[in-house]
Amino acid sequence: MINTCTTVFKNICYTLFLCLLMGGVHAQVKEQGIIPQPYRIQKTGDVFRFSPNVAIGVGDGISTDNLIFFNQYFRSLAGYTLKNGKNTGALQLRIDSVAVTQAEGYKLSVTSKQISIIGHDQAGVFYGLQSLLQLLHKSNGKITVQGCTIEDHPRFAYRGMHLDVSRHFFKVDAIKKWIDLLALYKINTFHWHLTDDQGWRIEIKKYPLLQSISAYRDETIIGHKKDSPHRFDGKRYGGYYTQEEVKAVVAYATQRHITIIPEIEMPGHALAALSAYPELGCTGGPYKAATYWGIFDDVYCAGNEQTFTFLQNVLDEVLPLFPSRYIHIGGDECPKTKWKTCPKCQQRIKDEHLKDEHELQSYFIGRMEKYLNSKGRQIIGWDEILEGGLAPGATVMSWTGEEGGIAAAKLHHNAIMTPEKYVYLDYYQSLYPSEPLAGGGYTPLSKVYNYEPITKELSDDEAKYIKGVQANAWSEYLASTAQAEHQIFPRILALSEIGWTTKGNKSYSNFLKRLRYEHPLLKQLNINAADTFDEITDSVTESADYQVQLALSSTLPNAQIYYTTNGTTPGLKSKKYNKPFIVTTSGQIKAAVFSGAKQIGRVYQKDFYLDKAIGKTVTLTNQPQGGYNPGNTFGLVNGVFGSKLYNDGQWYGFNGDDLEAVVDLGKVQPVSQLGINILKYHWQKMWEPTLLTFETSTDGKNYTEVYRQTTFNDNGINAVRANIKATQARYIRVKGTNKGIIPPGEYIAGAKAWLMVDELIVK
Repeated sequence: MINTCTTVFKNICYTLFLCLLMGGVHAQVKEQGIIPQPYRIQKTGDVFRFSPNVAIGVGDGISTDNLIFFNQYFRSLAGYTLKNGKNTGALQLRIDSVAVTQAEGYKLSVTSKQISIIGHDQAGVFYGLQSLLQLLHKSNGKITVQGCTIEDHPRFAYRGMHLDVSRHFFKVDAIKKWIDLLALYKINTFHWHLTDDQGWRIEIKKYPLLQSISAYRDETIIGHKKDSPHRFDGKRYGGYYTQEEVKAVVAYATQRHITIIPEIEMPGHALAALSAYPELGCTGGPYKAATYWGIFDDVYCAGNEQTFTFLQNVLDEVLPLFPSRYIHIGGDECPKTKWKTCPKCQQRIKDEHLKDEHELQSYFIGRMEKYLNSKGRQIIGWDEILEGGLAPGATVMSWTGEEGGIAAAKLHHNAIMTPEKYVYLDYYQSLYPSEPLAGGGYTPLSKVYNYEPITKELSDDEAKYIKGVQANAWSEYLASTAQAEHQIFPRILALSEIGWTTKGNKSYSNFLKRLRYEHPLLKQLNINAADTFDEITDSVTESADYQVQLALSSTLPNAQIYYTTNGTTPGLKSKKYNKPFIVTTSGQIKAAVFSGAKQIGRVYQKDFYLDKAIGKTVTLTNQPQGGYNPGNTFGLVNGVFGSKLYNDGQWYGFNGDDLEAVVDLGKVQPVSQLGINILKYHWQKMWEPTLLTFETSTDGKNYTEVYRQTTFNDNGINAVRANIKATQARYIRVKGTNKGIIPPGEYIAGAKAWLMVDELIVK
């Protein structure tokens, strides 16, 4: 047998069983610490004991790769390898598609005398071995497996992880390291995002300028895109994978039953390519690879035949490197600004009898799909490929929400669910202030785990077109391998269970129990995995008597929470939390989780600002939208200010609509200060109102304006505090005029502006 194990894989082999040897990761394997959770598992009282005399019986057609990988792991643990007993042996491997009917499925049986793994196919045998690896236990120099019978198969055929290497570039060793872990947790697809505005990452020999120009950018933004003004590091940044490196990674993944799907972005996100070949853009340039994150108007010219020649030639070099059935062509976030004024694009619309620029995008995608179909491949695209009509045979990857996947399934097109608010790994996984810089959203481990890809809008027949689920790691804020690992792990393990485990077998508490065994392994493998999942989370709600109520919780079993209300650090002598309590005064509440005398995780803190409006009724004329609709109006009067990260559910967003809110104080009373918080981040399409006014009334019918403001200077949170002449009022009305359409010259000009507000203050 040929030894194909790389240094990276050897290290993982060694470390996996070093963890076992040191006692601890799977010290309680009898509690069935397998991730993802199998379809059916039954424990017995048997124990199988390994010895140097144990042989592996390899049935006909079993790939030697499966045996090699298992023996490499096993040797790291035992100091010896298992012999090849051909068709005899205490560890039996065979393929039987009749005994195991589901693709990638397997049966694992452990008795005191024998271990048997029957796979539907090669992948089934491989995944059976991965489960066996998680069940191995070493104690007092003896290697054992608790007796059990497992019947297992995946819920979805597509179980994927996406990695963007365009914004930040990751070396081959890191990619292989992560592929090993994806295989261990039965993820079978690696979506490799290779091209974008900020860098072109794959060698194309016909176009050498893609390597010398497009693979590099002049500098990189420092901090978050929302910051203004932008700051840059002044350092040239880039890199690319040679075709030989790509072949090596693809072969490495294939041996581990992982398909790599490349993404060559089109027609948008093309600035890096245009910087080398400006004739492919609508204006002819000059262009430069983007140095900050966002959406850019300069895209491939859809009216230029050279564009299609270029992309076809690129694909001609890409296809031999990737044997995958699918090729991802992007299709997302393609502004039509340049197309609207481009003579070639307008002529194309006329010649092809297209209705508008949206149909021009559909033409573009459809034409590239036909080319790939002629090469025996199918396309996957982000859900914007639905614009102007879906190309025949296309698979939709639904990211902006679930709507794209639902629409595709109803049209009987295959879809893969990857909605950003549930499975984006570049988003924050904790709301603690010390969390490292990340994208704007919030996808904690619990939210990822509890995502359900089959929505209630789909019939049973339509649901068949949902082929799987994927987690996406965009790399804008993944500036290092360590930061990428912090964002990816352990949330990718939750994704593995979404994709593999049946809905009825999923349990978040049980998953956490298994993860607590698994997490030290990740650390021992030098994976910078986040360990925040047992830290305190909270819920701020309205009590029965209209006061603010705070509930604290931790998922750590038998944990105790201690808290303070005066801003001091909590300890074992602080007040013990037993149940939700009323927040009666303004100030900072801190809390910490303890297991025995040991503090677990970071200290929780939250500031409260109480005033006359707390818990009062709020009426909105226009409803907030998208991810900025908390579902009720209590967040506007709960005494909690939204953070500058705008991902905590406190902000209310109005997309193109005005704000008009009325607070009913319940009775006429003196008022001398009114306030509201306004979020201003033009780089996130969040604009200040052109006019903000406060009005007061005693009867809710006749209002008097008491304050107006038209200027908001601060990038970030503008805390409006209007000191007014003391007046009697029961009703407070606040109006904010939305910017409307973002003006020319600004980021995403022509789009609707967001008006973001939080906390109505009355004193």
